[in-house]
Amino acid sequence: MVEISKKYAVQMRGITKSFGTFKVLDDVELDVKKGTIHAILGENGAGKSTLMNILYGLYSSDSGEIYLNGKLQFLKNTAVAIKSGIGMVHQHFMLVDKFTVIQNIVLGNETTGRFGIIKTRESREKVKEIIDRYGLNVDLNRKVRDLSVGQQQRVEILKALYRGADLLILDEPTAVLTPMEIEDLIRIMGSLVADGKTIIIITHKLKEIKKSAQECTIIRRGKFIDRVKVEDETEKTLAKKMVGREIKLKVDKTPFNPGEEVFSIKNLHVRCCRGIETVKGLSLSIRRGEILGLAGIEGNGQKELIEALLCARHVDSGEIRINGEEIQNTSPGNVLKCGVSAIHADRHKYGIVLDFSVAENAILEKYRDKPYCERGFLNYKERDKFTNKLISEYDIRPKDCKDLLIRELSGGNQQKLVIGREIANEPELLIAVQPTRGLDVGAIEYVHKTLINLRDKNKAILLISLELDEIMDLSDTIAVMYDGAINGVFKSGEADENDIGFLMAGGQENEQCC
Repeated sequence: MVEISKKYAVQMRGITKSFGTFKVLDDVELDVKKGTIHAILGENGAGKSTLMNILYGLYSSDSGEIYLNGKLQFLKNTAVAIKSGIGMVHQHFMLVDKFTVIQNIVLGNETTGRFGIIKTRESREKVKEIIDRYGLNVDLNRKVRDLSVGQQQRVEILKALYRGADLLILDEPTAVLTPMEIEDLIRIMGSLVADGKTIIIITHKLKEIKKSAQECTIIRRGKFIDRVKVEDETEKTLAKKMVGREIKLKVDKTPFNPGEEVFSIKNLHVRCCRGIETVKGLSLSIRRGEILGLAGIEGNGQKELIEALLCARHVDSGEIRINGEEIQNTSPGNVLKCGVSAIHADRHKYGIVLDFSVAENAILEKYRDKPYCERGFLNYKERDKFTNKLISEYDIRPKDCKDLLIRELSGGNQQKLVIGREIANEPELLIAVQPTRGLDVGAIEYVHKTLINLRDKNKAILLISLELDEIMDLSDTIAVMYDGAINGVFKSGEADENDIGFLMAGGQENEQCC
């Protein structure tokens, strides 16, 4: 155990926390050196976010001590934590969509003069100084709802810095970012650390840990496992310490043996909510026993395409067919009846109801159907049997969570339930959008195997992911989407990351990629 010292921005000792009978943290310790990026690595439900919520004053620990800069502190609430120089950017941003960037940054911490009048100019100048200092460029006058996810994250970081944070906690900071935004975030973190700030990142992504962090604390099932220098570890050794077993970082696949066409899109035209055409004559098809990976930079029409496929958005022209039947402009219920299931990128908006129990969410699409409904009444026995099956198969934690509100589960465990529920439908076509977002490497390995098994059962899968590695590892066919249309199609192994990245940026197949 490391001595308590001023060399460390934060030291946590003997941290224990239980929710009811479930012990989330059991005698955990943490030592973070000043002026470094320190990663906290662990499986979904390992207790990482709970540990950081205790540090940020959102939760109180059942026992244990917290030292900041060598001094014992009692962080009884977030106001005390913020006053102590701690800032936290949560996985799900806490911004007011209708407010401008500057209004969100100063909200609750406004500079006021006589009679409580807000000094807008002083606040703006202070924020601009922070922007210039760390390269956190964002338009202060834009409304948050009009920003990309990466820009919204910058607003959250600016909020924390505006309040004087010297220790910044980032919870799953790269989970919703594009590859380019991830590189930009790593650059920003580097500039913050160079200026003397300390950063703690909670993450499952081993590549990002290797690229950004100096040290890493590993937690498994609520217990401290190890603290390591990142440069001394490989992705494989980090994964093994996190999960407690060997992990295959690349999935094994049987040879590609497709059947007949099961799903097709022809000359599809779709507009966004502002009336601008974002899907422009897109065509593609998927056969039985095929995973088609759709690669592309976010904002090239993927959102509108997915909504059109699920009949959540009107199609101007073109057709969408499943087993020969046209489904465009019908209803989401009809799409489900035709054998299409979906794993959405934003589980909170489209995948779950946060104030429903785990069991209620498990049968969200089936509660009217037998055996879950008998003579108009819910069959709780069948509901719970199905829920417990999903919990067991997908290692959803805690194991006795069926009666808990799903909001009480970690994001990764929420995602596991959604994936298990949709795959249990045995769909003709599974639309999987960012299916492993927020999952640890052990869960990713299981999800990838499950998708391959579904493909081997002669089902069709449309995989839409910002993770190019995931697209290349899983897909039998890769289509690149750029500016609302397909910009190139490859069979697995025909193109490398550079080729695909070139097309994602708008290059043409007949041009030379350099």
